Amino acid sequence: MTDVRITAEPTDHTRCRFVLPVPLLEGGARRFTSPAEAQDSPLIANIFAVPGLAVSEVIVSGSTVTVVKTSTSTWQQVGKAVGDAIRAGLTSGTTPVSSQRVERKDAAVDDDVLYDRVADLFETQVNPMVAGHGGRIELIDVQDAIVLLRMSGGCQGCGMADVTLRQGIEAMLRQEVPEVQGITDITDHASGTNPYVSGSKK
Repeated sequence: MTDVRITAEPTDHTRCRFVLPVPLLEGGARRFTSPAEAQDSPLIANIFAVPGLAVSEVIVSGSTVTVVKTSTSTWQQVGKAVGDAIRAGLTSGTTPVSSQRVERKDAAVDDDVLYDRVADLFETQVNPMVAGHGGRIELIDVQDAIVLLRMSGGCQGCGMADVTLRQGIEAMLRQEVPEVQGITDITDHASGTNPYVSGSKK
């Protein structure tokens, strides 16, 4: 596993997707916001421990690890260190990413309740809105009041995907389900019909 090839796909200065040739989770997604939440997931703990990276969030979906940082370092500067951290997690001898979510006792809102409300909104308003462009939005999960979603069809790889996400879907969510704290797009836009993300090996 030490020579596993990892493709780095920066979305912007703060967010980068690292795509592995092997799945880390079968179905669903997991979101980590602190080293404490990664205690049973050595691969994620390694990413939080990368010096100078200042990780604020890690999202795992299938074979994709999305890392969100607050440091001023560029992905060209820190990407290799993240790749090395991922490889170390794959060779740790234990399950690299636990599928068991950590239940937060201080959660003000029940994620399951939010999931049902968001799912209804997606079905009745969001998907009819994007269907005219041949797209569809899939609700993956709600974790800590953050909506994890995946775009497909005409939305996947579209250069206007981020506009649709922020000005359309997020605005609608904040109005209709104000308890939602944010959204995270786990779409593989690089494999869409109009990909705007180019990858590099790390």
